[in-house]
Amino acid sequence: MTSSYEEDGTTTPASEETALLSPRNGKQKRRPTPLPKVQMSIILLAQLAEPIMSQCIYPFINDLVRTLDITGGDESKVGYYAGLIQSLFFATEALTVLQWSRLSDRIGRKPVLLIGLSGLFFSMIFFGLSRTYWTLVLSRCLNGLLNGNIGVMKSMIGEISDSSNIAQAFALMPVTWAAGVSIGPMIGGSLSRPHDTWPHVFSHPFWQQYPYFLPCFVSAVFSAFVFVIVLLFLKETVQKEHRPEPSKPSDYTDLERDLSAEGAVAFHEGEPALPPHPHPSPTDADASLRALLTRPVVVSVLNYGLLATLDIAYCALQPLFLSTPVSAGGLGFSPRAIGLIMGAFGLANGGFQVLFLAKIVRAFGLGPVFRVGMLAFVPLFALFPVMNVLARRSDGEGGGGGGGGGVGPGVWAVLAVQLTCAMVMELAYGTIFVYVTHAAPSRRTLGAVNGIAQTTASVVRAVGPALSTSLFAFSVSHDLMGGYAVYVVLVAMAAAALVAAVQLPKNGWKEEDSEEE
Repeated sequence: MTSSYEEDGTTTPASEETALLSPRNGKQKRRPTPLPKVQMSIILLAQLAEPIMSQCIYPFINDLVRTLDITGGDESKVGYYAGLIQSLFFATEALTVLQWSRLSDRIGRKPVLLIGLSGLFFSMIFFGLSRTYWTLVLSRCLNGLLNGNIGVMKSMIGEISDSSNIAQAFALMPVTWAAGVSIGPMIGGSLSRPHDTWPHVFSHPFWQQYPYFLPCFVSAVFSAFVFVIVLLFLKETVQKEHRPEPSKPSDYTDLERDLSAEGAVAFHEGEPALPPHPHPSPTDADASLRALLTRPVVVSVLNYGLLATLDIAYCALQPLFLSTPVSAGGLGFSPRAIGLIMGAFGLANGGFQVLFLAKIVRAFGLGPVFRVGMLAFVPLFALFPVMNVLARRSDGEGGGGGGGGGVGPGVWAVLAVQLTCAMVMELAYGTIFVYVTHAAPSRRTLGAVNGIAQTTASVVRAVGPALSTSLFAFSVSHDLMGGYAVYVVLVAMAAAALVAAVQLPKNGWKEEDSEEE
């Protein structure tokens, strides 16, 4: 990734045809400003805690629901109850994430991050010790209410990056999430029911009474570790107005550069410049929400919400499909096999994002990459029934046993194609994060804008798991379209989302885009 400056080191305004990651006026190229490695690493470490926590329950959540006798032995009801547990975190997060983000504009990012990490720790301990369905529900609600970290972390990344490295910085967030998606399922799949796997080590009756406590405990310990790192080493990025500006450490010298090349806020000597948008923009952390809802913000948040809806629907549907017997519309894999599949995907996806995202965006532009990522949802959902049909032909009603035994090579080939489509889809996250940050009218509203985006994502993520898993259960129990009606609905939703995707400008928000309003 490259960025160009005048020979004296100053930047010049971007033209209408200038891409985010391309030279602006054909001047001499310079390398991107190095990201502050220590601070960036701590932020990404804090981000890693959330996917580990959320994803570690996926390999065993359906089996856990089955053991609670809440389904009455009806396999088709597992999807309803498992989907509700997965949705509740996002539903309760939606109630508070905007408040946490706006609070971080006032008191600082670091205190809010510490509160969120504490919430991860206590909720996971509570989840592992739960023996009833409603205590599981309560633990997930506690987690969501106390966690507003993701919006705060996006604001911090925007504050420690400049126009030459912001895309690179946000490209690391999907990579970190992919790493968590790898680690979390591996923890959940390999450490669940330890008394069955390592009976000599975990022989105490506690492990039989609480068979899923170990993966929850390991996830909680990681959150506690990150809490200590953030407490001791993370530097605050929000400067208090009533204090004279301290001398800037080397980690923050890039704050004096542009926050973005296409329409975010320029900084000079620590003071925010007027945003390039011609309409009035709030410059205060207490600005009304209505004043923040400019066209760039609305369009960016809308697309982020649609991406989050489809993604969480897929993430909730995938483990349910993999664990459901072939005769009931799935593949019949065991929790261990599901954990390995999801973990392997996370590793491959992380490597793909870090190696190719910036290069692909530089070659094609933000908008085209985002739209291709959204288009990938169509084959992503369409391949689910293909795998089940192939599995039925391969082993009849055998269901693949405990680890996919009997599922033929054709199923594995289609699964590989589906996971490849998922990697293409993940490209959309690295681009939409840049759009949302560029849309912020000023630096001091970054937290509020990211809070709005994260609230929207949390609301739709609360609906997504229940929507996809309930549709799956309803389709199977009522034999709608052979049990495959859920995929028809989701493919149609993915196609409809492309209408909003074309509203994003090719190369990010810039002054010319605002003038068109």
